[in-house]
Amino acid sequence: MNTFRTKLPNHFDLPRRIGRLRELAYNLWWAWNPTVQRLFTRIDFALWESVNHNPLRFLRAISRAELNAAAQNPLYLDLYDRVFADFDAYLKASDTWCTRTYKGRCKNQIAYFSMEFGLHEILPIYSGGLGVLAGDHLKEASDLGLPLVGVGFMYSEGYFSQRISEDGWQDAINNPLNFEELPVLKVLDENGQPLTVKVDFSDRQVNLHVWELRVGRVPLYLLDTNIEANAPADRRLTTRLYWSDLDLRILQEIVLGIGGVRVLRALGFEPKVWHMNEGHAAFLTLERARERVAEGMTFEQAIAQTRKNNVFTTHTPVPAGNDEFPLWLVDKYLSMLWPDLGLTADQFIDLARNRQSWGETFSMPILALRLSDGRNAVSELHGHVSRAMWRFLWPEVKDEDEVPITYITNGVHTASWMARRLRALYDHYLGEDWLEHLDDPETWEKIDLIPDQELWAVHNHLKRKLAFYIMDRARKRWRQGGFHPVQVIASGVMLDPYALTIGFARRFATYKRANLVLSDLDRLLEIINKPNRPVQIIFAGKAHPADEPGKMLIQEVYRAVKKAENGGRLVFLEDYDMNLARYLVQGVDVWLNTPRRPNEASGTSGMKAALNGVLNFSVLDGWWREAYNGENGWAIGKDAGPEEDPDDDEEAEALYHTLETEIVPLYYDERGVDDMPRKWVARMKQSMRTITPLFSTRRMLKEYVERLYLPALK
Repeated sequence: MNTFRTKLPNHFDLPRRIGRLRELAYNLWWAWNPTVQRLFTRIDFALWESVNHNPLRFLRAISRAELNAAAQNPLYLDLYDRVFADFDAYLKASDTWCTRTYKGRCKNQIAYFSMEFGLHEILPIYSGGLGVLAGDHLKEASDLGLPLVGVGFMYSEGYFSQRISEDGWQDAINNPLNFEELPVLKVLDENGQPLTVKVDFSDRQVNLHVWELRVGRVPLYLLDTNIEANAPADRRLTTRLYWSDLDLRILQEIVLGIGGVRVLRALGFEPKVWHMNEGHAAFLTLERARERVAEGMTFEQAIAQTRKNNVFTTHTPVPAGNDEFPLWLVDKYLSMLWPDLGLTADQFIDLARNRQSWGETFSMPILALRLSDGRNAVSELHGHVSRAMWRFLWPEVKDEDEVPITYITNGVHTASWMARRLRALYDHYLGEDWLEHLDDPETWEKIDLIPDQELWAVHNHLKRKLAFYIMDRARKRWRQGGFHPVQVIASGVMLDPYALTIGFARRFATYKRANLVLSDLDRLLEIINKPNRPVQIIFAGKAHPADEPGKMLIQEVYRAVKKAENGGRLVFLEDYDMNLARYLVQGVDVWLNTPRRPNEASGTSGMKAALNGVLNFSVLDGWWREAYNGENGWAIGKDAGPEEDPDDDEEAEALYHTLETEIVPLYYDERGVDDMPRKWVARMKQSMRTITPLFSTRRMLKEYVERLYLPALK
């Protein structure tokens, strides 16, 4: 299934015996295989950490003497040979889940479009959960052998770095990316020149270059307008994620949808399924129809044919997550398209006209919903919400449950998020092939074979690892200067690796209610400061630079964190990214989630925590409503209907009450002579047993194949 369109450069001065390290540097397969990463850490662990786990920077910075020593070390060479035997077998495998299950159908290409992809911290071309889910989607597609190709943007600045001022205000720092230090390769044409694809706007053309990123077996193609052939304004289109300027935003989405289709055509791909991860890529439906009209079809015939192959995943009921554009803006930039489709301006606008807003708009989700036969929400509750939200598009449907939007609950890529030491424990007790069967509940019945002492020892190791990482992070930040001593305390330098630790880390949108746990600060201080039963809460997360209420929420939380009364037991970690996320989901005891129901379409951070033995404590929204069984974590509030408004005061009271009467006592009071909370460990095992197999991308991708991709192929 080798669909790569680029050749690897050979610009590293590596000893011949270990020269294939460059291949690993240019394939993110290493990112979800801890054993592979040891090929770098065994040479120089400190350097690997200092370059933020970037193998390209590592190989450029490492001394030739250290490389020569590794090339002569028998133990290192044994590891090297085993890794590359696995790598070759992985890339060349003809026996995958897809070929075993569907045989010849695995040759039908699936195109997956997303505005962002969260694959690893060295590639900050993601802003949050949507992008991380897209990255996990690609990794699992690679593991399962799905013939998938991804399309996104190569942002020249990536997502911003976050700095928190002494007063708690978020400052956004733009970080220009050096593409030479990233595992991306520019796609060249048959003449050895950068492949150039053109996209038409109403008054001009924009040129695209393309970068290839290798994600195991899957190629991801990233579009780039920052080239000399374009006007300065057009070069900005791929500068950063999610422009607030509507002109730039609609142009970005034209480039992604229309340009993405043209790039795949230029590369020789002929996808049979076209999957839009959110509405940002919905213009691809019109480009595909335009191709058919150019071949002689009417617009109605073209849509009837292409609609069958389009799949659309909606991710949020929150208005800010559903892009809509004023009609004049559509006329400004897309007036060249409707003649090509054989439509009038009004007919074109009617494809996505939304009369539900204040004034009529052109809605990207409506465009995707109307021009796709495959439509899904991302959890059961979100399915109910989505059918109610978009019911007006199907006025002939009498029963809301018959609105043709199904749901496939999100999952997470287990190999990317599970701690290495926990993975080794599973290898020993569940069998070395457990990852191949991780979505089989029977695999997880063996979890009781793991001795409580060993599981608890691994968990405590991960807690210490988190605490030491945070303390070292605070120390480095202080040494850089411009950091007040109170900020050092607020950044976790006083963390206790043995105290009950709660994590709250996610995008700081107001509906996620990061301040709910702070509703009654006096009561919270009494809980966290009890002698011999300390509790500490770690906050982390970014607000979009244009989200003023989100930034004010960060400020509110940060001011509470700085208060001397909490004794350093409330912490805010700035610049939340995938690296920090791994430490948190592996190293806390409890994962807190407090969205205002039903706005959390799914959520995935709690799934990542659960597969590491961390217990969820959440509102019954999104995925947790499906996962919670009364014994694998805790619920905040009641399981109300999607139309019921939650009461913040009631849910805050429920949060405090559960902390005081259930969570803290279970952690501290239920201990034997070995000082191990056996009932807590039993709940950890129940969580891992019930959540890990069902909320994995392996189960999720198999559902996409069976319920959406195969029907699209037929």
